[in-house]
Formats: sequence, structure tokens, C-alpha cells
Amino acid sequence: MKKVAIYARVSTDKQTCDNQLIELRAVAERCGYTIVTEFVDTGISGAKGRAERPALNEMMKAATQRRFDMVLVWSIDRLGRSVQHLVELLNDLQSMKVDLMFLQQGMDTSTSSGRMVFGIFSALAEFERNLIRERVIAGQNRAKVKGVMMGIKQFLKF
Repeated sequence: MKKVAIYARVSTDKQTCDNQLIELRAVAERCGYTIVTEFVDTGISGAKGRAERPALNEMMKAATQRRFDMVLVWSIDRLGRSVQHLVELLNDLQSMKVDLMFLQQGMDTSTSSGRMVFGIFSALAEFERNLIRERVIAGQNRAKVKGVMMGIKQFLKF
């Protein structure tokens, strides 16, 4: 029987991982997998690295101990938003003979086609994050032109 870990993440404290966890537990049950542990990061951006995501860091430590054979994740963007971080995670897990399965993309890195698709989706996740960042910066620049004070400057007006 395959031993699996579940990883879930949301970006803000106002969100919940419950929907991800419910679905991932159901998949594990349908596949006959044994869930050995769950790792949940709440209120942390997917753009953050392993050092800034406590549950992800613990998951990687547990992987080095071979506590599980596979990690189930709701979607690739839950694992990360940076191609570099995602590829590093995949390489680290593969070196420990731990596979990834992404429910939303139907992707399993235990296959060569799954690893190829993982690379493509990683690039798309980073692209999406960069588009969001560009839109935010454009909005901030538009507000500055209109004279809107942002950040600490608005509190330092005399």
C-alpha cells in the first residue's frame, strides 16, 4: 500500500484549506493510499520559498526520512508560484524517490509525461503570478499620479 502525505496551502488567513483537504483525503481513500501525515500552510504566498513556509519545510524534512512515497496536492499553484521553487522541490523529492500528484491537473510525476506536464504548468503558474504583480504595480502607479498617498507616507503627513 502506498504511503502518502497531503500538502495544502492558502494565501491568506481569511481562506481555509478545508476544501482541498476533503478532496485529497477522498482521492487517497479511492486509490487505497494510506495517509501518514498532512502539511498545511495558511496565510502564506506560494511565491515564498521553503524557508518561509513551515509546513512545506516540515514536509521536505519528512520526505528525507522516507515517511511517505507520494505527496498529494490540490493544484500545482498550491505547491508554488515560482518555476525555480517548483523545479527544485520536484528534483529534491525525486532524489528521495517521492512522487507528486496534483489533483486539479491530473498530473502524477511518477511518469515521464507527468514530469513534462509539471514543467509546463510550473511555467504557467509563475507567468500568472507575474501578470498579477504587473497589474498591481500599474494600479499603484495610477493612484500615485492621482495623488493618492500609499504606505507609511500617508501616516507621516504633517
